[in-house]
Amino acid sequence: MSKKMLGDLMKQAQKMQQEMGKIQEESKKKTVEASAGGGMVVVTASGAMEIVSIKIEKDVVNPDDIEMLQDLIVAAVNEALRRAQQMVSEDMSKLTGGMNIPGLGNMLG
Repeated sequence: MSKKMLGDLMKQAQKMQQEMGKIQEESKKKTVEASAGGGMVVVTASGAMEIVSIKIEKDVVNPDDIEMLQDLIVAAVNEALRRAQQMVSEDMSKLTGGMNIPGLGNMLG
């Protein structure tokens, strides 16, 4: 491989890294929602994999069945985080053209 080819490859890699950084910053500002219990618990998560809000309908709050409420919260949080991760992956795939780049998933979180 010639020096020019190597230099061009390095420039392309740097450009892709900059674009990935931009996409990561933009994704952190985006949010997704997930619900459980027919909308009784609604969780909003950001592209930074952080929970932004949790809304709980008062009808689901039953002091005699706290375990059900806990299960609904866990289910909604897990689904919101799954959707946030999927959103970021889709944003990144736009940059990579759907190419699977090893280690890219580690850079997202």
